[in-house]
Amino acid sequence: MSIVITAFERSPDRGRGLARDMRVRWALEEAGQPYDVRLVSFKAMKEPEHLALQPFGQIPTYEEGDLALFESGAIVLYIAERHRGLLPEDANARARAITWMFAALNTIEPPIFERTIAAILERDEPWYEKRLRVVDDRIRRRLGELSDRLADADWLDGEFSAGDLLMITVLLRLKRSGMVDEYPNLSAYVARGEARPAYQRAFAAQLAVFNAASSG
Repeated sequence: MSIVITAFERSPDRGRGLARDMRVRWALEEAGQPYDVRLVSFKAMKEPEHLALQPFGQIPTYEEGDLALFESGAIVLYIAERHRGLLPEDANARARAITWMFAALNTIEPPIFERTIAAILERDEPWYEKRLRVVDDRIRRRLGELSDRLADADWLDGEFSAGDLLMITVLLRLKRSGMVDEYPNLSAYVARGEARPAYQRAFAAQLAVFNAASSG
């Protein structure tokens, strides 16, 4: 059974690897699993066919045979549990890796995503700068805590895992802000993730979609 995921036909991230299908692409590349991509327009995302797969009209989705999944974190966890390379064999280490997956999406990502939305929708509001300072303080507090925990380790808990994969994709959302660079160990951590061959293949595949859409 072939794997099919959905991705933006025209990604708003302009090929920077920030759209959430990147997480699924990277996980599949790490697991050595081939997959096909069905590109979806913003209009099609709100139509019944796509809503049957993703009730909130987002991407990515994952289809394999009669299985259909949505939510990037859930999809990555499913891939990691089915294929070697993204979760440790030891039960306790496996549980810790899954904990880091949840931490990436539930603790680190929310204020980062809030910053992104504020920059898009609230930049012209008179209170924007004050709001940005508050959000940035929250982000820096979380980054400091994460930096302290990572210390001088290469990865969050022993070998690279799905926890690192999700954490790095979350931190990449701050790349243009320079905030991660304030924590040298986090900056090096992100760079290690970006240097992985599986990440490079996933990034190239997502960028190719943007380039094709731009030239079309």
